[in-house]
Amino acid sequence: MVKRKIQKVLIANRGEIAVRVIRSCKEMGIATVAVYSDADRTMPHVYMADEAYYLGPSPSRESYLVMNKILDVARHSAADAIHPGYGFLSENAEFAHKVTDAGLIFIGPSPESIKAMGDKTDARKLVQSANVPTVPGTDTITSEKQAEEFCKRYGFPILIKATAGGGGKGMRVVASTNELAAAFQSARSEARSAFGDDRVYIEKYLEEPRHVEFQILADQYGNTVHLGERECSIQRRHQKVIEESPSVILDDALRKKMGETAVNAAKACKYQNAGTIEFLVDKNRNYYFLEMNT
Repeated sequence: MVKRKIQKVLIANRGEIAVRVIRSCKEMGIATVAVYSDADRTMPHVYMADEAYYLGPSPSRESYLVMNKILDVARHSAADAIHPGYGFLSENAEFAHKVTDAGLIFIGPSPESIKAMGDKTDARKLVQSANVPTVPGTDTITSEKQAEEFCKRYGFPILIKATAGGGGKGMRVVASTNELAAAFQSARSEARSAFGDDRVYIEKYLEEPRHVEFQILADQYGNTVHLGERECSIQRRHQKVIEESPSVILDDALRKKMGETAVNAAKACKYQNAGTIEFLVDKNRNYYFLEMNT
């Protein structure tokens, strides 16, 4: 395996995360390149970096989300690595591919891992192969009839979720047959708008579950560890409001078991770098894989 020393990093992000990456690079003696839009000309990350380049207008679709602009800056600045931060292009497999195809280092998981865990139904199948428990659910469904068949078997309530989703977008709780048709169409419409992909699937809805996630780290040699848990049960519109550690619902035995499960889920997709395995824990302290943030 060829080892390459990183000399200069382009941070394809803004604000707080860009500042944190720049600080870490400075401590390591690595040069940094910032990018900015019209809205961010005077932001701290622009002045903290060794170099800074203009990307475009304020809307992210015209600046931070334009892959070729970022790659052009990387080539012009002679950066040899790109750190995507979080949000924006950080979980975009196509961008990770473009970075590596350009001969640069993508500071993050492999494109294959991002793709495997980015599709929620594929991720469910993958972790199930590693004996990771999942909430009863479907593959991608395309009709209300398929939704009705699931409901007949598992009952209500159910949760319709966007296959390519995240952040609560394209998600609808359905409590009865009367609500099913409208919720199905509404979830697909929101998913199409948010992700450009209207595919949805169904999971049995767990009422009042606890949301517990484990931070994992994995290197390129197959070594994977977890760093303990965060509880994120206090949410608004399926968005986390407060994260708490340690989780009050876990005892030492359950923490150990869930930590081992998180590691197994990461290994199932040959994961490298930092990531988060999210679980739901029901009132009987049964836990289920929810998703992975790559």
